[in-house]
Amino acid sequence: MSALQPPQKRPARAVVAMSGGVDSSVAAWMLAREGYELVGLFMRNGVHGSEEELRKKSCCSVGDARDARMVAASLGIPFQAVDLKDEFGALIRYFLAEYSAGRTPNPCAVCNRDLKFGKLFGFADELGAEFVATGHYARIEHESGRPHVLRGVDRDKDQSYQLFCVREENLRRTLLPLGGLQKSRVRALAGEAGIRTAEKPDSQEICFVPGNDYRALLDQHEVERHPGRLVDSAGKELGRHGGTEHFTIGQRRGLGVAAGVPLYVLEIAPSTGTVVLGTVEECGSRALVAGELNWIGFDPPAGPFRAEVQVRYRHQAVPATITLADGEAQVVFDEPEAAVAPGQGAALYHGERLLGGGWIARTERV
Repeated sequence: MSALQPPQKRPARAVVAMSGGVDSSVAAWMLAREGYELVGLFMRNGVHGSEEELRKKSCCSVGDARDARMVAASLGIPFQAVDLKDEFGALIRYFLAEYSAGRTPNPCAVCNRDLKFGKLFGFADELGAEFVATGHYARIEHESGRPHVLRGVDRDKDQSYQLFCVREENLRRTLLPLGGLQKSRVRALAGEAGIRTAEKPDSQEICFVPGNDYRALLDQHEVERHPGRLVDSAGKELGRHGGTEHFTIGQRRGLGVAAGVPLYVLEIAPSTGTVVLGTVEECGSRALVAGELNWIGFDPPAGPFRAEVQVRYRHQAVPATITLADGEAQVVFDEPEAAVAPGQGAALYHGERLLGGGWIARTERV
């Protein structure tokens, strides 16, 4: 190179989370084509189960690690498998504790906050990488140096809800290559590029619950059960149950009682072993209170403001009025909302844009 030529700028470096599935594989392929200097990382969770059970998750089996490694090799990028057994252990303890307390856990959001968009930034810093990339179906745009998270173009796959608790400073350094694509297009790109995971099934349910039976996980960890009564909203006993841990707010199936109308879980009280059942009309909440608030590229006003609120994954956001006080958000729905469960996230949107959110602490039923 001539002494008069300016030095070539190093390509931006990114750590890409590779699960061995088609989404993360295509995300890595897209970034490699754009000229990023990549390092693929596979997160080992230390969960043991049959290979068949774990393979259905498409994110944590020996086969998944092999697929991720081979995709990385085909792209010519270095690859590492990192041991996050301890971190996943903490995630499992959180999951079990929430059920014990009568709440409904959201392990995917916690994993995003603490691991995929948390712990991986530590590895990125060690490797001198500016960015962390994943295969999530959401979009990130930047305005005045701050990230704005938008829903994925494919609304059937949109995963922006699960990012409500991720810190803004980490999202500022996040790349989400798939957010502007339909899932069908992602699979087509994988096939065109000859990526070995092109036809691999999507991951299902929770990665650390082999067999998709969380009750078996409760048994495995010898979680104390809280047996007691099934009652209606007036307090009349309808039956008995073996543990409040077997129920979630809004649950309809597997209640163990017969009635002339469908019944749903309205309340769970582990301290007394009481599970309250009621009709669909009784299942609605007019308001909720959320804590541990997190804002993403958004500074909330001092007074009440309007937003659409999504209270669980695969749920339609609904209009509400939000008032902030003492580190909490009071959310009052325009119309009663069904099956609002403490322990889940309340994600706030303005149209396509995710403003942030908090963890549902309590609700006010109709």
